[in-house]
Amino acid sequence: MFLTIDTTDARPIYQQVADGIKALIAHGKLLEGAPLPPLRQLAGDLGVNLNTIATAYKTLQEAGLIVVRHGSGAVVASQTSVERSEEELVRPLRAALTDLILAGLSTEKIARIVMRELKLAKESK
Repeated sequence: MFLTIDTTDARPIYQQVADGIKALIAHGKLLEGAPLPPLRQLAGDLGVNLNTIATAYKTLQEAGLIVVRHGSGAVVASQTSVERSEEELVRPLRAALTDLILAGLSTEKIARIVMRELKLAKESK
């Protein structure tokens, strides 16, 4: 599993880890049932505190993206078991769009960015 931490990123490290794993799942790099590295291993690989990785895994578990089985580790959950409302799914998109607008990007530029990212997501699946 390939994750990196960006020390210049404003997001907390646990959120960077969670977002990185979400992206790997979304792009088909981590499939249903795929095991995630043990907490200690991932913390060591990334050079971060064990509790940081535990928080990231907890965040992913609460989102229904992974299943944590004590003693046997964490695995990617079945995507069909993740039932979330459209409103719940759109919420982070709204937040991201708001950030882009506040950064001064035009509607056209935002649309190009969104279309590019959608294309990349489709290609990587």
